[in-house]
Amino acid sequence: MIRILGSVFAGLLGLAFGSFLNVCLSRWPQGESIVSPRSHCRNCGHTLSWWENLPLVSWLAQRGRCRSCRSWIGWRYPLVEGAVGVLWAVAVWRSSVWTFAHDEPSVNLYNGIAGIAGRMVLYWLLVALAMLDAEHLWLPNFLTLPGTALGFGIFILQFDLASGPTLTKFGAMGIKQRLLYHMAFRWLLGILAAAALILLIRWLYWLIRRREGIGLGDAKLMALLAAWLGLPGALLAFGLGVVLGAAVALVLPAIPAARTNTDSWALKKLPLGTFLCIGGIVSSLWGQPILHAYLRWAGF
Repeated sequence: MIRILGSVFAGLLGLAFGSFLNVCLSRWPQGESIVSPRSHCRNCGHTLSWWENLPLVSWLAQRGRCRSCRSWIGWRYPLVEGAVGVLWAVAVWRSSVWTFAHDEPSVNLYNGIAGIAGRMVLYWLLVALAMLDAEHLWLPNFLTLPGTALGFGIFILQFDLASGPTLTKFGAMGIKQRLLYHMAFRWLLGILAAAALILLIRWLYWLIRRREGIGLGDAKLMALLAAWLGLPGALLAFGLGVVLGAAVALVLPAIPAARTNTDSWALKKLPLGTFLCIGGIVSSLWGQPILHAYLRWAGF
């Protein structure tokens, strides 16, 4: 029961943070403050009442339209709120913390709590970056760089908590420190390798086409994914993102609206960062089973 209640609470909290994220997504690209003024209609300026700000509920009750001018609000608002809410609920539901919830406070319990908090931050960041890249082809440094540093810090914290009791029990503090430094160095190499992969593709594309094909923001996003998921998880996210992006590129020609009012629709940039974020979410949720299935299929 406590697991169900915890997951429901996390989902509701995710809806609230998703609503706040919508404010950020609307104002960051315009250089506006996310603190003031109060939430309002972007079309007529109508200041929203508290009951018009309820995540998902208000959008559904008003059928996706402003109560004052009846202008269309957009699908992004319920999509972002729902995505963050569901992902936060799933993060809590799937956490290992419930194995130790009925025990006395322990390192395992604290490690599980750190893991939950980390996944919540990661999902919030990935949803934010996916939408910003989809709408503006923008992966801001103020999200990717601190997000990478935070992911690296969470890894160090969790590894320190996980390795601490066993090594300390045998008086091996020196071994613990050396192991921690070794793992931190390996993890950092993985982060750099993930970013280098995008930079290599970017360089090769420039050699062939003599123009930029992938932005530097995508390299920083890959570093962020590697910081949270490790290099294998980031590479899986990259593979999934590329496949998804290729599928979208093949489907777009069949959509008449995609070709309206332009003669060069096929040359439009696709938001690779959006596809990488989706791949990152999938890798975070099912990365290990997917990798194990692939290794068995490949005969390893």
